[in-house]
Amino acid sequence: MTETRTIHVAAASASYDVIVGPGLLDRAGQHCAQFLPRGVAAIVTDRNVAAAWQERVSVSFAATGIEPRWLILDPGEATKSWAELARVSDWMLEQGIERGDCVLALGGGVIGDLVGFAASIHKRGCGFIQLPTTLLAQVDSSVGGKTAINVPAGKNLVGAFHQPSLVLADPDALETLPTRELRAGYAEVIKYGVLGDAPFFSWCEANGPALMAGDTAARMHAIATSIEAKARIVGEDERETSGARALLNLGHTFGHALEAETGFGAALLHGEAVGLGMVLAARFSAAKGRLEEAGAERIAAALEPAGLSTRIADLGLSCNGDRLVEHMLHDKKMAAGVLPFVLIDRIGHAFLARDVVLAEVARFLDAELRR
Repeated sequence: MTETRTIHVAAASASYDVIVGPGLLDRAGQHCAQFLPRGVAAIVTDRNVAAAWQERVSVSFAATGIEPRWLILDPGEATKSWAELARVSDWMLEQGIERGDCVLALGGGVIGDLVGFAASIHKRGCGFIQLPTTLLAQVDSSVGGKTAINVPAGKNLVGAFHQPSLVLADPDALETLPTRELRAGYAEVIKYGVLGDAPFFSWCEANGPALMAGDTAARMHAIATSIEAKARIVGEDERETSGARALLNLGHTFGHALEAETGFGAALLHGEAVGLGMVLAARFSAAKGRLEEAGAERIAAALEPAGLSTRIADLGLSCNGDRLVEHMLHDKKMAAGVLPFVLIDRIGHAFLARDVVLAEVARFLDAELRR
């Protein structure tokens, strides 16, 4: 068995461990027992994950004398809503969850964000444990304490910072993950290389195919390296006050606009949007003279073998650049009328630009829509 790795996250509000390794979901009861003093595991998941993992996770908790109780939701981004937040909150109250208890989130970023937000407001805050089952959630959304739901005005606009008590990232869960979800998560892996680790980006170029094909060692390295990078940034800037954590939004400003235009649905998964948004950020950086064009196309080339789109035209949108910029105006990072953009001056170094003219972005996007 591949040895597990433990990464400690030391945020200003809380510290916790992220454990990475195969077989963790089959041993979840053992790892979570100390956080469940009443001997009950209240677990929220979705139908797809339940079909693959409910029985095995239930056995794991029962083996440690803990009673598993399940709430199973619909899969998909639409579940991050006011209605489902109310459903989860009411269920937690029905289960008698106390402030000293933890509720468990078994699933991808949708379940993790929703359950984490519900935990943050339950009796003014209870604990929660992340059991991420997608690559995207394992390398990004399960770590760092960002929780939220989507509202008609935009993605993740209602939420809270609320750190988990524990994260168990089991690469075995990726075996049941659809290929499209796997490649969407891979975009977030490459992001860490682009924004701050050129050697890791080169590693991804060389080892990405093995990771996508199921190589456990490659997946372990990618997950652990990504989490270590995020842990460092979260430890430095938990709430995006100094600007360090804002770099993790590389690709997100462009990506969220594309998600909004496509309706936050199955037409464009979040990771797919981040990957395409990262390419757009690189090409815009090149257009501004901050990044060599060869560097921008190298980033695009690193995504293509995983099957990720690098052209807006592939989405078949019927909008223009102004329309996409309108979506950006709802971005939660907007401050005093200024929208900061994460741009790139070389692979391995991103920076926050607060002087971007949105009319230039619109013209750039018009050109990309015709590319």
